[in-house]
Amino acid sequence: MTSASATTTKAPAAAPAAPHSTTSGIDAGLLLLRVVLGLTMAAHGSQKLFGWFGGGGIGGTGEFFTASGYPAGDAMAVLAGLTETLGGLGLAVGLLTPLAGAALVGTMINAIAVHGVGSFFAPEGIEYELLLTVGAAALALTGPGRYAADRFLPVLRENRAAHGALALALGVVLGGVLLLVRS
Repeated sequence: MTSASATTTKAPAAAPAAPHSTTSGIDAGLLLLRVVLGLTMAAHGSQKLFGWFGGGGIGGTGEFFTASGYPAGDAMAVLAGLTETLGGLGLAVGLLTPLAGAALVGTMINAIAVHGVGSFFAPEGIEYELLLTVGAAALALTGPGRYAADRFLPVLRENRAAHGALALALGVVLGGVLLLVRS
């Protein structure tokens, strides 16, 4: 005769997968994308602000903005340089990612407009600018991943897509406003 406990024994349940095992690759990929895109844009902004990496600094970049039809070229150089530098650094560390991504999108909308859309491929094309724009937009929508400063900001843990969409709308509107002041 068997005991009641022996007949009701169930097979052990499979252990649930560790939550980090399914997303660690995604988080590492987002980190790589954030760091490379963010530091690329920060370096590009420092060319405008400080003349680093062969850039024109505020004076040279201001002349370029004036020649491109923007009023107050030096002010535009400072605005673009700060947006690219701070937005890029924010993206690289994953701090306020939706806003950092949106700032870069607004800036890149103007870069594409100034560059022109006569061709897609380099050297006259917009492929590079478009890649940076879409990468920043994607990060604004998806969030920075687990390896980011935003992880410590409770407001950005929920509704990532909604925050990203609102931030991108703001970036597109502000980028468009700057295009409207361009002659």
